Amino acid sequence: MPLRWQEVAVPLSIIISLLILKYVPLTADLPLSRAAGVVAFGYAAFLALRLLQSEEALLVDGWSELRPSLVEYFACYGAAALAVVLMSAVIVIGSSKHIPATQMIATFLASLLLGAGALGIGLDGLFTRVRWNNKCIEHRSALGRVTSIIWSDVRAVRPNWRGITIATQSAGTITFSQFHAGAAQLATHASNRARRNAEPASKAFATL
Repeated sequence: MPLRWQEVAVPLSIIISLLILKYVPLTADLPLSRAAGVVAFGYAAFLALRLLQSEEALLVDGWSELRPSLVEYFACYGAAALAVVLMSAVIVIGSSKHIPATQMIATFLASLLLGAGALGIGLDGLFTRVRWNNKCIEHRSALGRVTSIIWSDVRAVRPNWRGITIATQSAGTITFSQFHAGAAQLATHASNRARRNAEPASKAFATL
């Protein structure tokens, strides 16, 4: 699946924001240049792993199934590890050395954001299960909730900030990550189904 504009705009915006904040008096003492370097390194790793993302789903007992990609594993466990490192620095270094309060607060907030990001990626990506066959598509959340949509009910396929959403006429939806292995295959299949489902209605309207 090709890169979406959000995948380019978000990291570039973060890097530019960090470099601008470096020249703001309130945040000038923070290691923002180093943080921008970490973001740039992470984005380079993301691009490299994105090239390895499989376009085909895994076949299991008659079902086609999405699988988490290396991008999601890298993002989840990398963010979690960095959050632990930063929190450890706050606890260990903060108790033994005199560190400016601004740096301590910034490090603490960064660790919380990274931890929340890792948790979100895990719940929405690594620990969910999406599979489909000729009759329906099924989504099992990390908490065990199962949502099933019959292909004949599919009306739209649209991208959003969480990934790709398959919607029905009755407001039922299934959202899956665009970083899953096989996501492109599922998005194409769902789009074809939505187009086929819309054809009879379009023809009936044209004959009125």
